[in-house]
Amino acid sequence: MFHNIYQGKKVFLTGHTGFKGSWLALWLTKLGASVCGYSLSPNTHPSLFRELHIDEQITQSVIGDILDEHKLESTIQSFQPDIVFHLAAQSIVHLSYLKPISTYRTNVLGTLHVLEYTRRCPTVRAFVNITSDKCYENQANNHRHCEGDPLGGYDMYASSKGCVEIMSASFRRSFLQEKGTMAMATARAGNVIGGGDWAPDRLVPDCIRSIVNNLPIEIRNPLAVRPWQHVLDPLSGYLLLGQKLLEEGKQYADSFNFGPSEKKPLSVSELAKEIATSYGKKDIVTHTSNDFHEDEILLLDIKKAHHLLKWTPTYTTKQAVTKTIEWYKHFYQKDSDMLTLTINQITDYEKDTKEKYK
Repeated sequence: MFHNIYQGKKVFLTGHTGFKGSWLALWLTKLGASVCGYSLSPNTHPSLFRELHIDEQITQSVIGDILDEHKLESTIQSFQPDIVFHLAAQSIVHLSYLKPISTYRTNVLGTLHVLEYTRRCPTVRAFVNITSDKCYENQANNHRHCEGDPLGGYDMYASSKGCVEIMSASFRRSFLQEKGTMAMATARAGNVIGGGDWAPDRLVPDCIRSIVNNLPIEIRNPLAVRPWQHVLDPLSGYLLLGQKLLEEGKQYADSFNFGPSEKKPLSVSELAKEIATSYGKKDIVTHTSNDFHEDEILLLDIKKAHHLLKWTPTYTTKQAVTKTIEWYKHFYQKDSDMLTLTINQITDYEKDTKEKYK
């Protein structure tokens, strides 16, 4: 996959201790890349990063804050990467209500730090800037958001990601137009699921915690609809986008949505029941009060990624759930080699993707 573009490449990855970051670090290593991860320490127990010993799988693991300008710049300059994947963020909606200042500081100012100090590194040719599907001004209807839709966001997390998109576009116009400067694109992905996520206030981890503790599954917003997708689907989009930026440069320096292809995505309640059924438990789902705003519906239009990048998701939502539950079941059996299982899931995804294009 990806024309072997990552073989021998030096990749600077922020947020490598997080859920998506750990999967991406492992996949990049599997693709032959030399990876330098830069992130805060994992903030969940357990964490995918620690369970898979990601720090031992990659070339270099640096525990640092993207707001620490001196450490960030010195790490980038020392590593001299070819490409950057920026995933580091405060990504929990509920936490943005409790800590709005730090959410904006990390997501907006932190991203600017990474962009600026990457721009000063002469070896960097490409930058994939991961934002969020929640960057759009959502009207809570059946409209599928395309990349040209107005940016905004009701809550502080969503609006911070809208600000990141605006700032990134401005940064591109201000500093990245000349020949020889890096090509930077933004990626807006839907709600990802997959093994190894233990973040608070996320549907799948909440369901798994309830199931393994023999408790009823509690959900806040049962009728809410989200663009659910297995974590490897958007990551494949990021990697494909990175490939295009490295191969063809600024032609692909734009924003792209990465989401599922189902015409009728599942609601929160439907996904919770699918998770319980897949785990082999009774789908006892109860509703609890929600003390903060959440959009009722959020859908993505992925035509642009399909037409320009030739990307489509490989897994349906049901397949995503099956792969996710397979991972957690093995983890809680306590005797499984989770690193091998995770690598095997990546290998299976690669095979399934190649089969899709035959």
